[in-house]
Amino acid sequence: MEVMSVNTKSEVKEQEKYIEKVKELNKNKGLKYSILTMGCQLNENDSEKLCGMLEEMGYIKTENPKESDLSLFNTCCVRENAEDKLFGKLGELKKVKEERGTIIAIGGCMMQEKHITDKIKESYPFVDVIFGTHTLHRFPEDLYKALVEKKKQEDILDIDGEIYEGLPIKRESNIKASVTIMNGCNNFCSYCIVPYVRGRERSRNPKDIIEEIRNLAKEGYKEITLLGQNVNSYLRVEREKNIEFEKYEGVDSFATLLEAINKIGGLERIRFVSPHPKDFTDDVIEAIAKCDKVCKLVHLPLQSGNTKVLKEMNRKYTKEQYLELVEKMKNKIPNLTLSTDIIVGFPGETDEEFEDTLDVVNKVKFEQVYMFIYSRRVGTPGDRMENQVPEEIKHKRFDRLKALVESQIAENNQKYIGTIQKVLVEGESKNNSEMLTGRTDSNKVVIFEGDKNLTNKFINLKIVSEHMWYLKGNANFTDFGDFGVGDKNHPES
Repeated sequence: MEVMSVNTKSEVKEQEKYIEKVKELNKNKGLKYSILTMGCQLNENDSEKLCGMLEEMGYIKTENPKESDLSLFNTCCVRENAEDKLFGKLGELKKVKEERGTIIAIGGCMMQEKHITDKIKESYPFVDVIFGTHTLHRFPEDLYKALVEKKKQEDILDIDGEIYEGLPIKRESNIKASVTIMNGCNNFCSYCIVPYVRGRERSRNPKDIIEEIRNLAKEGYKEITLLGQNVNSYLRVEREKNIEFEKYEGVDSFATLLEAINKIGGLERIRFVSPHPKDFTDDVIEAIAKCDKVCKLVHLPLQSGNTKVLKEMNRKYTKEQYLELVEKMKNKIPNLTLSTDIIVGFPGETDEEFEDTLDVVNKVKFEQVYMFIYSRRVGTPGDRMENQVPEEIKHKRFDRLKALVESQIAENNQKYIGTIQKVLVEGESKNNSEMLTGRTDSNKVVIFEGDKNLTNKFINLKIVSEHMWYLKGNANFTDFGDFGVGDKNHPES
């Protein structure tokens, strides 16, 4: 029997020493840092850890990179435009560095790509620290050496890193929190660079996850989102390879993890992203159905509605299997709504095959659709495929999909008007300071007029109008009582 992971406590303790060393260097200086996060929620969670480290080292966050003493970039490599954005920002910072001596550090997925790090070293030699996804925990040490030794630091591992518990964290919200349950991916979808930059699947110990969420609930967090590249394969590798782990509170799978978290007092909503359709087992469906805190909006990535394209993508399911899964989930989970990801213009995709994607969208009627134009990623099988779809055709197909999705959303939004919705109030609307904003169980954004002391509370709002990307609620109908699940006025009942 293999052991799940070496004890990493000593490494974390070592980094705590470097945190103290940098803190001493920064003492009474009032130094500021800025951070730009690209990509997914996993990256956002990593950034919260980096912010936690920086603030323990004595830095104060600023939203303006031009006044920062340290500018940090946490990068994504899923799409090409992320590269363009990074290089553009680096160009802007060159003058700032000359004027202020700003330390520039770049981490994240993009740094696991050699051709990117080579370009940075050649074209942007003023960058001080480069670190990868497997060395995030060593950022304090890398920063200290850059400050003291005045030498550029490059800290990248090409092997799977360990999972490090106990790192500092500075959460963006005091209402909602993201909790990573596993790192890496074993699926090797032919369009995706993630397995090459995040490594193979490694699951966190159940005890560490449950205790983290329990502490969050004690701190007043109402909603948590479980994160992973493929959350419903949680502990699968460990079980298959007979790797020892502590079966804490009976947790030995994603389904039992949901059940255990559902029992945590104070917590009111549980979300998760992203599952893989091929691993959506019956026990997970049953757990979602019976766990009252698990939101009944499930993100189920489709990517393409054509079986041939799905095979080329290495998705390991067919159009028919996907639709059968949707039907099974709708039959087993009351009030289920679905969101999805779709890629348009994968190599070799014909007009007829694209029509299959539209057909699935028409049949399922997703609550939300995240649409992407296929972007070639160096090192993936998709990049080496012939019959790359011309950009003009990609954009035409994207526009057709967008029009269909928007028409469905507009139609779907109508069912909310006049209903009572349970909303977790998140605070002031970003676009209108006179309005508050919150989200329903199905992740619909609701804006309404109300007192700011409603923040971090669940309230019942009557929906009075709909817009493409949000609903409007009427505070005159606000009710602080228990929300009536099964209410005939609830569109998801």
